Amino acid sequence: MASIRFISSRIIQAGSRSKETDRIDLTPWDLKHLLVGYLQAGLLFHKPKLPEALIHHLQTSLSRTLDFFPPLAGRLATIEHEDKTTSFFIDCNNAGALFVHATAENVNISDLVEPVYVPETVDAFFQLDGVKNIKGTSKPLLAVQVTELVDGIFITCSANHSVVDGASFWHFFNSWSEISRGFDYLSRPPIFKRPLIDDIHYPIRIPLQKEHIQERFFQPGNLKVRVFNFRKESIVRIKRKANAEMNTDKISSLQALLSLFWQSIMRIRQMDPNQETMIFLVIGVRQKLQELPEEYFGNAIHSAEVSLKAGELVEKGLGNAAWEINQVVANHREENFINFVKWWVNSPLLFQTGPMMNYALLTGNSPRFDIYGNDFGWGRPIAMSHGAESKCDGLVTVSPAVEEGDIEIKVCLSPETIQAMENDEDFIAALNI
Repeated sequence: MASIRFISSRIIQAGSRSKETDRIDLTPWDLKHLLVGYLQAGLLFHKPKLPEALIHHLQTSLSRTLDFFPPLAGRLATIEHEDKTTSFFIDCNNAGALFVHATAENVNISDLVEPVYVPETVDAFFQLDGVKNIKGTSKPLLAVQVTELVDGIFITCSANHSVVDGASFWHFFNSWSEISRGFDYLSRPPIFKRPLIDDIHYPIRIPLQKEHIQERFFQPGNLKVRVFNFRKESIVRIKRKANAEMNTDKISSLQALLSLFWQSIMRIRQMDPNQETMIFLVIGVRQKLQELPEEYFGNAIHSAEVSLKAGELVEKGLGNAAWEINQVVANHREENFINFVKWWVNSPLLFQTGPMMNYALLTGNSPRFDIYGNDFGWGRPIAMSHGAESKCDGLVTVSPAVEEGDIEIKVCLSPETIQAMENDEDFIAALNI
């Protein structure tokens, strides 16, 4: 791994503390992430012409952006109840976000974008590795690291996943880039009002055990990360094939692509035909719950499981798997999300970090996020990457690509599995449909 030299570290506060947003309660969608790690993503840029003023400019624009996003300058706070339950909320106290300036003096852009696999060097560009979201009571809810390369700049954010989901994460990133370009106000101000659901009373109380608070580090093991870039034309052909196999037009591009990887990875792992295999989806709630606007700031995601026996998954073709995904997504309606929230309040279940079973895949991110529109004033980014918190065997991450309409799919797998994929004739043929 290349050597990273840290130059400075400071806390950036909002320029003016909001009086309207002092406290924000956490919803079940927020609370269920308390025991997992921060969201980490960053953007690679060509180095601007006047880099000597860059750090001060980014710190100043970050401070101004935090005026509009007071939760990210705050900390988590707790209320201990007599029944031995705990409530969590965001105290918008302007304790500030962490800003770290670093340099990788021997790293060029080409060192990051040309290798077949994402280099481990990228992991050093992020802060707050291994920190659980529950530690947001004392740790910053947002940590930025700006790393200067020989010919580029890498800007990363690590944000508390009990405060933001992917949509809110990129909403903040988009807003920061607007302010950096000279905007006085945001094109999409965030909305913090929590959804009002019958029988749900804030703050929500959850039971916490001592082991929940203890640090427990999970080492994901030896994994490789590779990005597959799908051109718009290839996506159309894969989607057309999936729909034709099922005699429908309802299967989406994303559903077809996820099915391709689900089918290919399970075939390569040579699962027993009777083994139940699973792919865990992340369904956006903003598009399905009337009360939640697109600008809602917080978590608004729901997990759903699609399962097929390995034999059926492999033998029945791309369209069959895509149709199963389509039906699960279609059947998740507003009432499902409301019922989940009500159930969760009575039986809180917190996600835990740990190894994935070899019969399961986990998906993340979305091709809908505006990632490559983040121009801080000297041009659009040339690449995006995630931090070490996103390393998990069987993680399939979907993002928009640099070219509009293209999609990047990043897979994190064991070296044996990913090398077998690269040599698998069926997978290669599917890529070239």
